[in-house]
Amino acid sequence: MNSEKKSYTFEEIKQKLVNYCVYQDRCHAEVEQKMREFVLIPEAKEEILLYLMQENYLNEERFTRSYIRGKFYLKNWGKTKIKVHLKQKGIHDKLIASCFDEIDENDYLKIIRKIYENYESKLKGLNDYQKKLKTVKYLLSRGFEYDAILQVND
Repeated sequence: MNSEKKSYTFEEIKQKLVNYCVYQDRCHAEVEQKMREFVLIPEAKEEILLYLMQENYLNEERFTRSYIRGKFYLKNWGKTKIKVHLKQKGIHDKLIASCFDEIDENDYLKIIRKIYENYESKLKGLNDYQKKLKTVKYLLSRGFEYDAILQVND
């Protein structure tokens, strides 16, 4: 087995990380994880991170907004689940809270209603109370808040 890492010059590594950030928005933690693939002294890592931020390849707010839009509009995740995943990526609470304006409140309630109706219609052989209970649990597992679910259900 070949466990050696291929050696790159500083400029090659910097360009690889620029390409990594250009492909899709990244957070600091993802870039730092990617840097571990390369043999770099701490000063070089700092210089690359600084360069990526100065040239706006690495922008935590842009990443957070993009992540929120993608997970909500494409994956139909609720705010709670999105927030938990962003925290796991090292994004601060204040930034997360300030970026949630990416989700339109009407769209949020429409998605909850759509998922609620779709999931409930698939449940067979249960009384109305059991259907409602299972559907609410399902929506909670998707990261939607209990209050928002009740707002749609009423």
